[in-house]
Amino acid sequence: MNAELPQPPEPAAAADSTAADPTAQFVAWVRGAAPYIHAFRGKTFVIAFGGEVASGDSAQRLAYDCNLLAALGIRLVLVHGARPQIDAELLRRGLEPRFHNGLRVTDAQALECVKAAMAVTRIEVEALLSQGLPNTPMAGSYMRVTGGNFITARPVGVVDGVDYQYTGAVRKIVADEINADLDQQNVVLISPLGVSPAGEIFNLCMEEVAETVAVALKAEKLIYLCDAPGLLDADGKLIDSVTADEAERMLEAGEGLTEDLHLFLPCALRAVRRGVARAHLIDRDKDGGLLLEFFTHAGVGTVVSRAPLFRLREATVEDVGALVALISPMEADGTLVRRGRELLEQEIERFTVVEHDGVLVGCAALYPFSEDNAAELACLAVTPEYRRAGLGDQLLRRIERRARAQRLERLFVLTTRTAHWFRERGFSEIGPEALPRQKRELYNYQRRSKVFVKNL
Repeated sequence: MNAELPQPPEPAAAADSTAADPTAQFVAWVRGAAPYIHAFRGKTFVIAFGGEVASGDSAQRLAYDCNLLAALGIRLVLVHGARPQIDAELLRRGLEPRFHNGLRVTDAQALECVKAAMAVTRIEVEALLSQGLPNTPMAGSYMRVTGGNFITARPVGVVDGVDYQYTGAVRKIVADEINADLDQQNVVLISPLGVSPAGEIFNLCMEEVAETVAVALKAEKLIYLCDAPGLLDADGKLIDSVTADEAERMLEAGEGLTEDLHLFLPCALRAVRRGVARAHLIDRDKDGGLLLEFFTHAGVGTVVSRAPLFRLREATVEDVGALVALISPMEADGTLVRRGRELLEQEIERFTVVEHDGVLVGCAALYPFSEDNAAELACLAVTPEYRRAGLGDQLLRRIERRARAQRLERLFVLTTRTAHWFRERGFSEIGPEALPRQKRELYNYQRRSKVFVKNL
């Protein structure tokens, strides 16, 4: 057996064949997207966006992407905001926008501006959604956009001595009526306005409306289009996934969060804790951001979930097909020793796998040699998209724990391309003659793999 953790090629190295061939690249993308298309059909997505998106250049692209998502059988609920439009209407009427703790104070005059701005914004969004996809085979496709009095509201009241007047909070979402519209293959468009049982109208926060709608519908995804690529780490790099607990710690620290993230992140983590499967934070200016986030392995934003998206577990026979797909490219280029499907089925209990959001993206195997108190780490492989996510280290630690549980004292590995990776993790090079007898007899001197060992 041979264990390898392939590293990304240097810039001067030969490019992947799919990168040079647009046809192969397209085929690879469609095949990669197919499992997500299958998984998301019939699921409910709640997409929330501010007035900046509704009136900006990205509105047209958003309408195209929503049309495609609906055509793929995804049930869409869109929640739009109108903060810049409301501010503009206030200023047009000679009124000053008033906020306290980031929440608009809505008096009677401001409420008239809110109603006017919301009405215009909603009409503009409906118009964009109604145009289909010009110059494509879907030109003329018709998306039915519906709405209704789905939200019952209550006043925020007086907070810190400030009377918010007609600023409200969500009291109830009429989920059955929204679902009835979705069942008719309608796209539901919701404006952040609510009415009280007494007939009063209240101005609501777009992000809170989206959160409560997603929870009431038990949505698969809650998506916020925001003014940042997503959450960033201390080095300014995108964090592709985070748990609700980790997100809460980042929120408490408050460093590096934009205005939108301060508003949207609390709603996102509350939503996943209340039953929404995933919440996503995506750059509102990223062309095709929704498609890239949902239909590619790596995505382009930050996904918030209750539990980590990466999950390590022991392999089962149901994983054989995915294992074959994972390691075949590395066998073809000589990185890994070739294994047949039948051999994988026979040895499946030796494998540990790692999943990302239900998709198998890495594996490693442990082959014990009990007579020598040693074991071989074999077939350590991670898909190219996740080789910088630390999955190789997680698999190595899992294999080491399995070896210790069997009271084995040494872990050895054979490698042709990743010697430095193992050296950096405490392995020392030895000669083939130091291998356990059974393994030594099988050593391939033509392959000339280097042998490394680590004491456990």
